[in-house]
Amino acid sequence: MSELHADTLAVRAGTWRSALNEHSEALFLTSSFVFRNAAQAAARFSGAESGPIYARFSNPSVSMFEERLAALEGAERCVAFASGMAAILATVMGLMRAGEHIVASRSIFGSTVQLFQNILGRFGVTTTFVSPTDPEEWRAALRPETRLCFVESPSNPLTEVSDIRALADIAHARGAWLAVDNCFCTPALQQPLQLGADIVIHSATKYLDGQGRVLGGAVLGRKDLLEGVFTFLRTAGPCLSAFNAWVLLKGLETLALRMRAHSTHALALAGWLEEQPAVTRVFYPGLSSHPQHALAMAQQKTGGGIVAFEVAGGREAAWRVIDACRLLSITANLGDTRSTITHPASTTHSRMTAEQRAIAGISDGLIRIAVGLEAVEDLQTDLARGLSINW
Repeated sequence: MSELHADTLAVRAGTWRSALNEHSEALFLTSSFVFRNAAQAAARFSGAESGPIYARFSNPSVSMFEERLAALEGAERCVAFASGMAAILATVMGLMRAGEHIVASRSIFGSTVQLFQNILGRFGVTTTFVSPTDPEEWRAALRPETRLCFVESPSNPLTEVSDIRALADIAHARGAWLAVDNCFCTPALQQPLQLGADIVIHSATKYLDGQGRVLGGAVLGRKDLLEGVFTFLRTAGPCLSAFNAWVLLKGLETLALRMRAHSTHALALAGWLEEQPAVTRVFYPGLSSHPQHALAMAQQKTGGGIVAFEVAGGREAAWRVIDACRLLSITANLGDTRSTITHPASTTHSRMTAEQRAIAGISDGLIRIAVGLEAVEDLQTDLARGLSINW
């Protein structure tokens, strides 16, 4: 199906049919699968015969989601997980060992910072954090034992854009892999593997679902590279449930349509925010004022659906804007049809130290909005209430 357009792949790729020949993908709610005889069971477990064995690592609903997402990302293989964080953990556990080193952007999700710094560090995997936008910092941070480079682009929450091709070249020159968290763009807007990345990671909880219903994660890349990641899944068991996989599979069908609409609404809202007296700065890759606007437009189709902005007055002022909202949902999740608003310094990035947040540019006056599919005029009215209080 590789010759088909992405919009077609989102609907048709990864469709398995049972003997009943159903039109919509079936949901396989079972923990295990029955074999015809002992010989077939042995063949399945040895790998001599393909087919489902046990739902922890082989469920048709999950496999359909994996195949469809792989087709959209242009990847040879996808391994699905229970959450985005489980996917990141499995990437490290499946590919690295004690004594090896990670170079990571300092502008990544707060839980990812905690995983790299506090949890993996206890097991002998160390991490150096560098600027997401300065390739020379990445080059300088590489060591002989560096195995993995990890970046979010655009970053959470400031939408900083990294030069994926440049970082891939730097990593490969030293024998390391580049992993890109593609959560904010999804394959509808950006395909990191085509830009030289080795691994793509998703929190499928976000835009791949698109309606805030279920948790999920995924790791994509070459078949041989992901074998260790799959082995970790099979052994440790952070697996995606069949039901969640089925929901995500259906979410992919409308992904491109939603991402185009999210981007259009976000650009309009970002432009409006730039005009508000109480707003001191707006962060959105689709704006010409964004420091990496040209790069974003070169490696992304649009600016995406995330807008961040700062208000004068620090946390008190930011909380007044948030608390004045009657339409936007005050929640840390993103990628929903419903617009969400959050204060990163006290929620998603609150486990970082004040010094870490300062280095990452996450001020107390920063607000992040994941722009949904409501009318932009209604979002503006909702935000204007709190912004006028500040001003």
